[in-house]
Amino acid sequence: MNNDIKAGVIVFPGTNCDIDTFRACEYMGWQTEYIWHDETNLDKFDVIFLPGGFSYGDYIRAGRLAKFSPAVMALKGYVKAKRGFVVGICNGFQVLCETKLLPGVLANNTSMKFICEEVMLTTNHEGLPETVKFAIAHGEGRYIADDATLAEIKAKNMIFLQYNNNPNGSVMDIAGLFDRENGIIGMMPHPERGIFDETGNTDGRYFFEMLAHAIEKEKQLCKQ
Repeated sequence: MNNDIKAGVIVFPGTNCDIDTFRACEYMGWQTEYIWHDETNLDKFDVIFLPGGFSYGDYIRAGRLAKFSPAVMALKGYVKAKRGFVVGICNGFQVLCETKLLPGVLANNTSMKFICEEVMLTTNHEGLPETVKFAIAHGEGRYIADDATLAEIKAKNMIFLQYNNNPNGSVMDIAGLFDRENGIIGMMPHPERGIFDETGNTDGRYFFEMLAHAIEKEKQLCKQ
């Protein structure tokens, strides 16, 4: 638990995982605030979450309209100034890809059906178990990218989570990316739904603990 960490959760019209994400941050002991989508001053936060949901009703394409919101436009300056971490979960991952803060695109599942279940994932980050179980809930979760982009992703070691039994047709089983250089994480699975004992699955705690460690490490480096 660390109450020195300041977390912000961006809320769009249509967001529906904001409370889950807020409560997960509170569980970690973080100072947490909601950020309305027209806010542009993000500098006080150590980590900013783009939670799951259906921002702006997912009109046109998931995340397509949210990328034009003032808060998301301000994220670009936040990332450039290396103010802190940005985490996009489900719809948030879609938004990050739409803004090109992360490479690639999230497209319709190969089944053309909405998938809602728990899945096993292989991780690629120190501080996480080799495998975790997270919930997924999406209709546009199939990660795709061209060969040049995939080569760059592999060269930069950005593949953060991979499906053990690919449920949506994502290329290379990609479930999440981590741009370590810029502190940007995008993932389709929902770690915030695996925090409390009542859910029967607490693997989400591993992700938030890993994130807390990464934030503290960056803070220590800034003090040097």
